[in-house]
Amino acid sequence: GIPLTVAKESEIGFFPEIYCEIGDSQSIVSSLSTFSAHVRVIASILDHSGPGSLVLLDEIAGGTDPEQGAALAAACLEALIERKATVAATTHYEALKELGNHDPRFRNAAVGFDVKSMLPSFRLLLDVAGPSTAFAVATRFGIPNTVVERAAELIPKSSHAREQLLEQLTA
Repeated sequence: GIPLTVAKESEIGFFPEIYCEIGDSQSIVSSLSTFSAHVRVIASILDHSGPGSLVLLDEIAGGTDPEQGAALAAACLEALIERKATVAATTHYEALKELGNHDPRFRNAAVGFDVKSMLPSFRLLLDVAGPSTAFAVATRFGIPNTVVERAAELIPKSSHAREQLLEQLTA
């Protein structure tokens, strides 16, 4: 077990069933793309989870068209909540980040990240959707600045404004 750094009066639930969809199970041998591998696991989780279940989903419905993936992810999260499962999901889908703002059954959280050092701060920021660090990561790992600058030009202005706001909120 991992010790929890919490106050003495804190309480945590007990989950007799824990379901996870983490990582990438794509397989050429099994004819599974990244997306189909994710979907296969999520389908099983939907079949088996219910009250008392803890469901952990990393980049739910990733590896496909972003709009369809986000819609499918939202529908899956709604179905899990309706089944009374407790769910923690990570995403880069903007539509899912918006769920926490429009549906009281969901709550956003972000893990602090220092773009300069490229390290997590390990601070949990509740009620904030985290900004994207794609360009900073791309630069750090060798994508030429001219390519990253061009990518930034291709982003809609509304996305730039949203990212700046998220950066300010997490700061």
